Amino acid sequence: MRKFQIMTATIALALVTAVWGGDAQKGLDAYNSMDYETALAELQPLAESGDSGAQYGLGMMYGNGFGVAMEDALALKWYGLAADQGHAGAQCNLAVMYQNGWGVAPNEEEAVRYYMLAAEQGVPAAMTALGRHFAMDYSEAYDPVQAYKWFSLAHLLQDMDAAVKRETLAATMTVEQVADGNALVEVWSTKHTELLANQ
Repeated sequence: MRKFQIMTATIALALVTAVWGGDAQKGLDAYNSMDYETALAELQPLAESGDSGAQYGLGMMYGNGFGVAMEDALALKWYGLAADQGHAGAQCNLAVMYQNGWGVAPNEEEAVRYYMLAAEQGVPAAMTALGRHFAMDYSEAYDPVQAYKWFSLAHLLQDMDAAVKRETLAATMTVEQVADGNALVEVWSTKHTELLANQ
């Protein structure tokens, strides 16, 4: 079972509930109550007609093998279609698939691109993933200030583990780096006041 993807999906479900309407909401409700037959029946036609929420729902079903055979190619298809329409949950789960090489060659650059898109829309799991990406001191992408920023923002958006990750990282940073990280958090927060107000 893909625990990280399932956790990401659960978090993202809360973000997309308001955008789903009509029968897509029935599909979401069926998915949440593990009535996958109904979920598939409700989501499939809407996904095929271009509904990004329904496409995301089908991506979760195929990506996790809930009610259907696990098929990474179909998960990638549906997540990709929804992600192209700006669906944050789909962007985050697509990032997970690229990062882990599920149905596609592992591609950290694509994973980071999709995590970034989802993080900018307030998906805490994507923010935490970005924090981890930038916190790896053996990587060319190492940037403790960026890592601190994303862990801090994930914490503000209720990611329970992000504060510990931020504090562990901060213990290795200079006072100036922490100040720079806090400044980046302030800039992001100012641009995303509505997201933070809903917390």
